[in-house]
Amino acid sequence: MEKDTEKQFKVFNSFAQQTNNFCWTLDKPESTMSLGSTLTKIFPDLRILLLNGPLGAGKTTLVKGIAKSLKIQEPITSPTFPLSQHYPLGSPPLVHLDLYRIEEKNAANEFFLQEEEESKAIGALMVVEWPERLSLPMPDAWRGKLEYSSENQSRFFQLIPPLDKDNKLSISSK
Repeated sequence: MEKDTEKQFKVFNSFAQQTNNFCWTLDKPESTMSLGSTLTKIFPDLRILLLNGPLGAGKTTLVKGIAKSLKIQEPITSPTFPLSQHYPLGSPPLVHLDLYRIEEKNAANEFFLQEEEESKAIGALMVVEWPERLSLPMPDAWRGKLEYSSENQSRFFQLIPPLDKDNKLSISSK
């Protein structure tokens, strides 16, 4: 399955160079995990990923795939209650935040900035669930949006890379 996803990335990459957009329809949770596993291979400069989507859309499943590609052996769980999970043995390390329970924007901003500082210090990839709780500008962040279709049990994932100062696609891919 991962090889198929990598082929899809190559096709979408040429399209995305023109549209600044990557989109996938994922027919099952395994496809979501496979896509997550491929993201860090295709986009090695990915350092902050902001993941939007309703409860149950597959955000943590995508993070499980990302963790797999980083060679993280620990079980990946949603950090809804602890707010953050750190996986220092990844290559690079992974910092996984879930801001769902932080309703106050200033508190979410402060928490994010503390975690971002630590993440940068250890060279980690930071994935943030529920980034809509933040009110910070993040021009260097990648944005991912997961939507769930109950009609056909599939998910739709849209990935938007950061733009450079000229509003052009700012990515390096393998």
